Amino acid sequence: MSRIGKKIITLPANTEIKISGDKVSVKGPLGELSRILHPSLEVKISGNEVSVHPKKMTLESRALWGTYASHLTNMISGVNKLFEKKLILEGIGFKSEVNGDKITLALGFSHPVIVLIPEDLQVTTEKNVITISGPDKEEVGQFASKLRSLKKPEPYKGKGMRYQDEIIKRKQGKKLV
Repeated sequence: MSRIGKKIITLPANTEIKISGDKVSVKGPLGELSRILHPSLEVKISGNEVSVHPKKMTLESRALWGTYASHLTNMISGVNKLFEKKLILEGIGFKSEVNGDKITLALGFSHPVIVLIPEDLQVTTEKNVITISGPDKEEVGQFASKLRSLKKPEPYKGKGMRYQDEIIKRKQGKKLV
């Protein structure tokens, strides 16, 4: 039995959930998200309470039960409060700038790196902090990971792009005899 799957999800005010066939749609004040539901699971709605149940107790449905319950919880909280990730850009000459639907990064290469911003996300830059926010938790995390992979932090001086709450383990470097 899934502990997360057994929990009942409560819908906040101004939030609607619709099930049409195998598609679940959640609409709230900050947007609309939809996801295709696995055929071995079903979603039950009663008033402002939502729950996920397996149609038949198989190994696969038990494995997906908690996962889809978490996805549904993230969708409901995302349309009410945006998910946010912050990246810190450290290093001399490293800069970031948002131009429309593109982010331009100067990461110490011979050329600027230009990355397209997905439609659903809002990206802002302030000094050396890049803030990524949006209703879809997976999309926010994926885009933040994509940006971080362009210049990962190095262990000697800590230069590169890191998450705000990430701690970089520093190495000592060369020792003099």
